[in-house]
Amino acid sequence: MITFFACILLLVAGYFLYGKFVERYFGADPSRAVPAYSSEDGIDYKPMATWKVFVIQFLNIAGLGPIFGAILGAAYGPAAYIWIVVGCIFMGAVHDFFSGMMSIRRNGSNMPDIIGDNLGRTMKTVMNVVVCFLLLAVGVSFVTGPSDLLASLTGMDKEIWLYIIFAYYLLATMLPIDKIIGNVYPLMGAALLFMALGIAVMLVVGDIRGVHEMMELTPDALKNWHSDPQDNIMIPMLFVVVSCGAISGFHSTQSPLMARCLKNEKYARPVFYGSMVAEGIVAIIWATAAMAYFGGPEGLNAAATEGIMVNGVLTKVTPAIAVDIICRSWLGKVGAVIAVIGVIVCPITSGDTAFRSLRLTVADFLKSDQKPVLKRFAICIPIFALAFFCCKMDFSTVWKYVGIGNQTLAAIVMWTASAYLIKQGKKHWMCSLPASFLTFVCVSYFMMAPHVNGGLHLSPLAGYIVGTVAALVILTVFVLKGRRAGRQL
Repeated sequence: MITFFACILLLVAGYFLYGKFVERYFGADPSRAVPAYSSEDGIDYKPMATWKVFVIQFLNIAGLGPIFGAILGAAYGPAAYIWIVVGCIFMGAVHDFFSGMMSIRRNGSNMPDIIGDNLGRTMKTVMNVVVCFLLLAVGVSFVTGPSDLLASLTGMDKEIWLYIIFAYYLLATMLPIDKIIGNVYPLMGAALLFMALGIAVMLVVGDIRGVHEMMELTPDALKNWHSDPQDNIMIPMLFVVVSCGAISGFHSTQSPLMARCLKNEKYARPVFYGSMVAEGIVAIIWATAAMAYFGGPEGLNAAATEGIMVNGVLTKVTPAIAVDIICRSWLGKVGAVIAVIGVIVCPITSGDTAFRSLRLTVADFLKSDQKPVLKRFAICIPIFALAFFCCKMDFSTVWKYVGIGNQTLAAIVMWTASAYLIKQGKKHWMCSLPASFLTFVCVSYFMMAPHVNGGLHLSPLAGYIVGTVAALVILTVFVLKGRRAGRQL
């Protein structure tokens, strides 16, 4: 229990201490005009209440990420706590804050344009492709998963559910942001937070009563508990598996949505840095719950590989099944409803903003004004036609590349933030050190991961050497760039 509360307290302290430092270092200015007012169009640029912007941002970046990722990360053991806390405070929240603020300072631009300004036109072109693929992959995955579950729950054909969900997506993507997203998301975000709070209470109560035990982070526990450690090497794979709870490149595609709705730069820290800290807390809760419920990481791994009896049937426990079992067991009938919301509704509410971001990214590339409804429609129809086609494919293979693509994007965004700081005549270490670490993670992953996960499956030593060299080379380039900029000032 000590580790659990210590992690949450550190995350909260990180928001008030390091978050304030990041805000001041960036130079958030309450007196500056913001895109919500200067470019208001009633569609994508529209001032909204700060509490709404926070909850929408939280749900946009969270969904099932800090739940499923944390459960998968818990298979590696308590080391996941370190990554979630350190990653969230010094990497993920900084990444999200800079993504939002750089977008605000560029009139609500999407990330490819911001990357182009700071890393060059070639990188902008590459990132347009990468971001569009990632958003399409996330959107499609958040259609197929819920439609499969809804089909099994209702007996209705999966294709019918696909049509229903896509019809909702089309409306949510095209309508003004305050019509559906602004009204529905706060309720869904509240449900996600309520689910996490309920699980946290039952964790503490169960530990006090001796029903289960929260595993502590001790030197003996700091090892790789995964059932297949040969193909799931903790460094770097833990840092890819747990993304949304620590740092996620997908967040940089979502922050511009709320950058267009924020009323003042003084609210950027609560919205961007704060929502990431909230996501980290959710990740800590679910990582702890997964280990506690199944009797530690060994029990969790056994449940995933060998299975447990669920309603008289031997079932291998996936993250979705784990959420359902834990919610029903600890929260009763209310938990059953919350589990449905968490496993079905939350992915859908992340999928629609993924498609909305995709529309805006394509519109920026084509320089298409999105105020006329017909122009929004012209972009949405090809996107959803392609997405519907992808739902017919075996998308599991593509999804394996999304995790590493996610962290690769996060590394590039942090290098972009480093270049932005250099342009502002400031030291870049706040962003370049996390960027270096993520570069090491991504490159070593490509070297070491099994072929089925998008890697070359080389030895760990080779992966570590190549990853370290790549990170140091890029960091050296930025150090020299920073020195040249300093001499010119």
